[in-house]
Amino acid sequence: MHEDITEIQLNEISELSKRGYQLLKENLLKEANEAFFSILGIDPRNNYALVGLGDAARKRHDFKHAIDFYQSCLEHHPGNNYALFGLADCYKALNHYNQAIKIWEKYLQHDNTNVTVLTRVADAYRKVRDFRHSREIYLRVLEMENDNAYALIGLGHLHYDFKEYQEALRYWERMVDLHKNDSDIRIYTSLGNCHRKLKTFKNGLVYFEKALAMESNNFYALFGIADCYRGLNIQEKSLENWLKILKLDPHNKVILTRVGDAYRGLGKYEEAEEYYKKALNIEFDVYAILGLALINKTHGKYEEAISSMFNLIQNDPKNHRLYSEIAECYLRLNRKDKALEILMEFQRQGIRNVHVLEMIESIKHRS
Repeated sequence: MHEDITEIQLNEISELSKRGYQLLKENLLKEANEAFFSILGIDPRNNYALVGLGDAARKRHDFKHAIDFYQSCLEHHPGNNYALFGLADCYKALNHYNQAIKIWEKYLQHDNTNVTVLTRVADAYRKVRDFRHSREIYLRVLEMENDNAYALIGLGHLHYDFKEYQEALRYWERMVDLHKNDSDIRIYTSLGNCHRKLKTFKNGLVYFEKALAMESNNFYALFGIADCYRGLNIQEKSLENWLKILKLDPHNKVILTRVGDAYRGLGKYEEAEEYYKKALNIEFDVYAILGLALINKTHGKYEEAISSMFNLIQNDPKNHRLYSEIAECYLRLNRKDKALEILMEFQRQGIRNVHVLEMIESIKHRS
């Protein structure tokens, strides 16, 4: 603050500051900016005005200018918590998580019990896949607030990201217990996805159905239900739900191939071909071509199936299923030598796959 600012100007700054922040709350950003720039006309280094301008720019998602205002404030007021908080949030929004972490840790030097900042730091560590630091900070938040929703949700995502699905379930189930009547739909779909990963499909269905009861056209709920029925090999129900998604998103290549798979599972090969070709009309898709190759295999067109799958190996050389399907086609053609050769080619990549190993042993012991 300039020493030569008069008492009248101080009062004017105070009024402009109150007005600017009230306008910010009301989302009247242009008017708020005018108030804050008026302050800078009196006091060019005023921390309230610089932070206010940063907050207004951040609300507009103009993160570059927001960063400039916050940094300008911190040059003159290095410990300003509001500027530190806003600056870190901008870096987070720009996916610059390591920079966000550095700024938030500076903030925590002044206030190490702020659970909002602590959960943000834990989230950022999760984004950069630093499991230990992320978990440590989430757990610290839970020590301070036993049922903190952000920490429980974050811990669920952290364990899910690291494929620790049982642990993820534990935290997300606790969220459901705490919010029985107002659970977030995303918690139900997250719980469903854990069960999909664990292949406990019946349990997954329970959560996806709860999500669907909250939002009848929710993509993730419909996808989860369809995929659980697929896992349970109930193709009719799986198909029913894939088709519901397709009504909402008719050009979704992934769903088109899943519809093709469901029709193939039901032995409706013409319909399956139709949907695989629809997917391929959008763009190249490994699973659509594989689906067509498997239809050829079912119809005894082994050479055509082999040719298609060899082409797929060029795009997906580590997909064990392609090698085992080609080997099966060779066995149907009584080409045991070629079946072994393709499986050994997979083995030479140094990937250990139980199904491929068992298939090699089975072929070797054939008479």
